[in-house]
Amino acid sequence: MNKVTVITGGGGFIGSHLCERFLSLNHKTICIDNFLTGSKSNIAHLHKNPLFQLVQQDVTLPIMLDTPVDYILHFASPASPVDYLQLPIQTLKVGSLGTHNALGLARAKGARILLASTSEVYGDPEIHPQKEEYWGNVNPIGIRGVYDEAKRFSEAMTMAYHRVHNVETRIVRIFNTYGPRMRLADGRVLPNFMGQALRGEPLSIYGDGSQTRSFCHVDDLVEGITRLLFSDYSGPVNIGNPEECTILQFAKEILEITGSKSRLDFHPLPVDDPKVRQPDITRARTILNWEPKVNRHDGLVRTCRHFQERIHGGK
Repeated sequence: MNKVTVITGGGGFIGSHLCERFLSLNHKTICIDNFLTGSKSNIAHLHKNPLFQLVQQDVTLPIMLDTPVDYILHFASPASPVDYLQLPIQTLKVGSLGTHNALGLARAKGARILLASTSEVYGDPEIHPQKEEYWGNVNPIGIRGVYDEAKRFSEAMTMAYHRVHNVETRIVRIFNTYGPRMRLADGRVLPNFMGQALRGEPLSIYGDGSQTRSFCHVDDLVEGITRLLFSDYSGPVNIGNPEECTILQFAKEILEITGSKSRLDFHPLPVDDPKVRQPDITRARTILNWEPKVNRHDGLVRTCRHFQERIHGGK
C-alpha cells in the first residue's frame, strides 16, 4: 500500500514543491488548498499523476478525509508581508483554527504531522545568528504580529498535542526561501528585486540596505523538510541557508544576474522589519545531517529564468 501524505497549502510556492517530492516517493499525495494565496497553476502538471488528489477547501473548517493518513505537512497560511498585511484575520485563523484542525486530523488518523513554522517567530532578534533555543523579540500588537504570533501559537498548540495526545509532531522553522513558482507580486525582497530588474524599474530598497537576510533555495528546503519529517526529533529545527548578505549586496547581485541597468530607489524601513536574519543550523546538521547545497548565484540564475517566463507570459 502506498503511504498517504496530506499537504495543506499544497498549491503554494513551497507546498507545490513538497507535493512533487512526495509523489516522487510514491506516496498518495492529497493537496488541500483554498487558493487564497496559492495557485492552481503550481500543481496543474500533477493532476495526470494517479497518486495526486486535490481537495479544495479552507482548512479553518473541519478536515474530513475518508482515507487512512500517514503524514500531514501543514503549510496552509499566507506567508508574505503583502499577504498577511492584507489578510490579517485569515492569517490568524489559519494559524489557530487551521492548525487545530490539522492536528485533530493527525490525532484521528494516527498520523505524524509536520508544522511549517517560520523564522518570524524570532521577530526582530536580539541574538545573532538565531538558535532554536531563542524565544524571540516579537511585537504582538504590531502589524506583522498577525503572522508572527499565529506561528508562535501554532508551535504551542503542536507541542500541546504532542504532550497531551501523544501525536507525533515535527516543527520546521523556515528562513527566507526562493525558487521557481514564487509570485511576482509576492512582496518579498527577491521577487520584488527580480521583477523590477527585469522590467527595467528602480529596485526598491527599504532603509539603507544594511539589514541582512539569508536565502535558501527551495530544493534545499524540501530536502531538509523531508529529512525532518522522517526523523525522530519533535522539537523545532531551523532550515535555511546561514550564508548572510545585506539587502544592498543582494540588490547588486540581482542587477548582475539580470543584466539590468535599473537604479536603486531607497524608501523608509517598514515597521518592525527585522534588521538581521540568519539561521544557526547546528541542530539540522547534527540531527538531520543536512545543510544547503545550492549556492546563491546558481539558484538565482535558475530563479531568474522562471521570472523571465512569468513576465514574458504576462503573469
